[in-house]
Amino acid sequence: MARSRITPEREAELYEAVLDLLREIGYDALTMDAVAARTKSSKATLYRQWGSKPELVVRAVRFNKPVSLADIDTGSLRGDFHAMVDGADDCQMEKDSALMRGLAQAMHGNPDLHQAMRELLFEPELTGLDAVLRRAVERGEVREGHPALQYVVHMLVGAFVARQLIEDRPPDKAFLADYVDAVILPALGI
Repeated sequence: MARSRITPEREAELYEAVLDLLREIGYDALTMDAVAARTKSSKATLYRQWGSKPELVVRAVRFNKPVSLADIDTGSLRGDFHAMVDGADDCQMEKDSALMRGLAQAMHGNPDLHQAMRELLFEPELTGLDAVLRRAVERGEVREGHPALQYVVHMLVGAFVARQLIEDRPPDKAFLADYVDAVILPALGI
């Protein structure tokens, strides 16, 4: 899709407004009209730039990510996971966790949102995680074909979801660092 001439600063403002609206009113109530009003832009510009509400929302979420897994390479799997955790901010993680719970709920009734989440958010992160794990196998840290390799993403998602459900607390850096050392690395034989 051809993009118009939106500056990176303006794009960041638009994404922040979308995230603020999502936190305030949720995905279902968010409209392109509301985004246009909040950002003093035209609805036509929003559709020309992003094509649809699901794409705009997911690109805003993706833009907000502090670090991409594909960019992390510390030389060890433990170091890579800890760099991922260290790149997060507890306050931001709490807000993002609530936002992702709301989007997960909205995905159930919206196949376009689900598809956009898979294509623009999940698949790039899975590709990055695959690269991190492949390097660990190449370095000999994890045995090639280790059965837990296919479940690392499930363990990571589980950490985010279970903490809120079981303890009624959002995940934070200390919890995630401990989870990596106590659950993920031992599952991989490290």
